[in-house]
Amino acid sequence: MIEAKNLTKYYGRTKALDNVSFTVEKGEIVGLLGPNAAGKTTMMRILTCFLPATSGTARVNGYDVAEQPLEVQRSIGYLPERTPLYDELTVTEFLNFVAEVKGITSREEKKKRLGKVIEECGLSEVQHKLIAKLSKGFRQRVGLAQALVNDPPCLILDEPTIGLDPRQITETRRLIQNLAGNRTVILSTHILPEVSMTCQRVIIINEGRIVAIDTVENLTVRMQKVVEIRLEVEGDSEQVKKCLQEIDGVDTVELVPPVTEKVNRYLVKSSRGVDLRKEISQKIVNRGFVLYEISLKEMSLEDIFLRLVTRE
Repeated sequence: MIEAKNLTKYYGRTKALDNVSFTVEKGEIVGLLGPNAAGKTTMMRILTCFLPATSGTARVNGYDVAEQPLEVQRSIGYLPERTPLYDELTVTEFLNFVAEVKGITSREEKKKRLGKVIEECGLSEVQHKLIAKLSKGFRQRVGLAQALVNDPPCLILDEPTIGLDPRQITETRRLIQNLAGNRTVILSTHILPEVSMTCQRVIIINEGRIVAIDTVENLTVRMQKVVEIRLEVEGDSEQVKKCLQEIDGVDTVELVPPVTEKVNRYLVKSSRGVDLRKEISQKIVNRGFVLYEISLKEMSLEDIFLRLVTRE
């Protein structure tokens, strides 16, 4: 549905995109992550035909962005980070205008489409208000509604939940999740938990290059070279540490404050990349200690992101 091949973009002598290639399948929601100036916005502007690539090709819904820009733009709904809105219009007037610009001229069809996006985006209570009088959260919802009004097969969303309160963020995430299977979505955001909760795959870009494309689960397995296991055990701390250090594959055992006389917390690390919880549980119980809790500390998306985009 969305395909980029060897996209490169120069601004003067500065290379914003460097030989970028990826594919987003029909009905898939993909998160686009990267630090500031990584090339995310440039890539979205190329896909939406607002900016030509220096070299390489891209296709959206089967149309070439360079040779068939009008067909591409009819196939997409685009929510830029700063949504251009007409403050002097009401929400309904603005969406009606957008629908006409996008080629929906039938009064019946416009009424149907506006009713649907107003309901989907939670705009019913403000649909007759001037956009100038809306809160930032409602303005963002109007921006999302204008992206959806022509019922496009592809959506490109740049920071769709920026400025929303927690309840509105949850509702917007739910709306985006409900689009899976019906629309192809590229979602750019700085809110990493949003990607974990919304997207099926992530594309991580840094300094104009793609450094990873995969599911969060697969990236976790690939990146987690050191496995960390936390446990809570009743027993003499030195004896428990000695017991844990005897287990094959354990590199280090640390006491985690607060340390008490009876029950202590431990952090066990293994560079094998293998889950040792079974071996640890059996060893602790067989030695007569009481095991209260054991858990595997998995890498978060934030940990993965920082490891991929920093040089440390």
